[in-house]
Amino acid sequence: MEKPFSLAERVRSFRYAFSGLAELLRSQHNARVHLFASLLVVIVGLSLGVTRMEWSALLLAMMLVWIAEALNTALEFLCDLVSTEFHPLIKKSKDVAAAAVLISAMGAVMIAALIFVPYLRAYVLT
Repeated sequence: MEKPFSLAERVRSFRYAFSGLAELLRSQHNARVHLFASLLVVIVGLSLGVTRMEWSALLLAMMLVWIAEALNTALEFLCDLVSTEFHPLIKKSKDVAAAAVLISAMGAVMIAALIFVPYLRAYVLT
């Protein structure tokens, strides 16, 4: 049976999510790299005056990188709990999760290049 709606439970769930975000940033060097890259994209996007559609693509790309990094970190924590000793399947799991972050980050860089390069080229040529 489903529990009734509780505002206190909803607030608590946000606290858990923000705690997870803090843990991600505290424990993962790559998350701090993603934070720097995200801030850089926002600064460049604001400076160049990108369109709403371009912002949509940039934000979606950044969001996908953050999601991939968070899920990769969660999987790593879970794998480390399951076994502290080397296991080839745990290595494969961690490697594939890391590949998901790499794929999303490469896609984000390509999207940023598609959007920013024409603006930068026009700026340099004027």
